[in-house]
Amino acid sequence: MIERLVVRVRGRVQGVWYRASAKEQANKLGLVGWVSNRPDGSVEVCAEGARPKLERLLAWCHQGPPAAGVNLVDPEWLPATREYTTFDIVR
Repeated sequence: MIERLVVRVRGRVQGVWYRASAKEQANKLGLVGWVSNRPDGSVEVCAEGARPKLERLLAWCHQGPPAAGVNLVDPEWLPATREYTTFDIVR
C-alpha cells in the first residue's frame, strides 16, 4: 500500500544541504515527491511510497545532514495521490 508523508522540519535546516540530502535519501529509498524550503525557515518534505520506506525517511528527518540542527519534526500521514513520478527539490 502506498501512502503519503508530509513532514515539516524546524531548526537549523536551511543552508545546510538539508534539501539535497533529503532528495538523496528519498531516491535511495525509491520514494517520489518533493522537498522545499519554507519562508519561515523550516523545510517541508512530501513523499509517497510504502510505509516502511517512509518511516525510514522520517527517521532520517530527525537528524538530517551533518550540519543540520533539527529541533522539531512534525509528520502528517495522508492517503497517496500518486501525482509524482520523481523526487524533486522545489523552491
